[in-house]
Amino acid sequence: MLFKSKKLIGLDIGTSTIKVAELEVKKKRPVLKGFSMYETPEGTISGGDIHDPENLSIGVQAAISELGTKTKRVSTGLWGSSVILKKISVPRMDPELLREQIRYEAEQYIPYDVNEVNLEYKILDAVSTNPEAMEVLLVAAKQDNVYKYAEVILNAGFDCETLDVAGLALANCFEANYGVVQDQVIGLLNVGAAVTNFVVIENGEVIFCRDVPVGGATYTMELQKALGISAQEAESIKLSLGVGEPAPEEAAGVLNSAHEIFQEEIGGSVDFFVNTSNAGQIAQFFVTGGASSTGGLIESLQSSLRVKCDIFDPFFNIGHDEKNLSPDYVAQVRNYCSVAIGLGLRTVGDA
Repeated sequence: MLFKSKKLIGLDIGTSTIKVAELEVKKKRPVLKGFSMYETPEGTISGGDIHDPENLSIGVQAAISELGTKTKRVSTGLWGSSVILKKISVPRMDPELLREQIRYEAEQYIPYDVNEVNLEYKILDAVSTNPEAMEVLLVAAKQDNVYKYAEVILNAGFDCETLDVAGLALANCFEANYGVVQDQVIGLLNVGAAVTNFVVIENGEVIFCRDVPVGGATYTMELQKALGISAQEAESIKLSLGVGEPAPEEAAGVLNSAHEIFQEEIGGSVDFFVNTSNAGQIAQFFVTGGASSTGGLIESLQSSLRVKCDIFDPFFNIGHDEKNLSPDYVAQVRNYCSVAIGLGLRTVGDA
């Protein structure tokens, strides 16, 4: 072939599950061609840090193999405490001069040795209103973690073409579905097993991104402790409550207590954003993630945050190949695939 495909496989490596998405753009509308989920090998990754690259590679290989794809290039997302995103303000200058000075600027905001991180940045023209200053989004990732992610993918038999950030991929998926929302500040929440990606967008630009250490496992652990049952039993009860199936009477009360823990963690991060940002109030939240279907979670968030909370639909505009993905299957994975889709929307050569 003279012209190789620029398509990438989107690979979202989570604490509980590995999600893989393959997309194709048809008539300017992305279409999900394939999607697979595979249980993350236990103990291989936590908090975004990889602890067992060899076994994680086995899981990645199995997850991608389920797609039956010939594509070898992968786009994956970093997350956790080893990745830092921060919006900063610097004196307005020529972009080339900023490129030369950005590492010096970053030293003031990043709690790691700047020589031990991979550093990227983006000038946020859409939110810069001061003619004498420019807003810049800094993205820093610890090099040792970057190497581990690349190693996992390489050892699985694939090429690590793009290393993104899970929160930025979530925003990418949002824009592909809902477009650029003007004159409103939008919050995104991707509720995973152990971490919730919290992203704030203004005029199409990511202005805040934080991984909050709370998720579906919080509910499972609270049920396990209160009812004196195994983690597997607690998970089963949590899922039953989410779909309205019978469960022990006291379980609903435990779930409400866990809602308060979740609300406190998310509310604290929202307050931090509001108190440290010159952006307006968040007008609306869109919520997704495997644990977002936990019974009453979205309603409790809306009540505590006093902001409208809607379900984030990754298929609001993005289509799916009905030959490969049945409507029932798409409904089952809807809450799990936003980050993987956002990663899969990248193409070879993206900055």
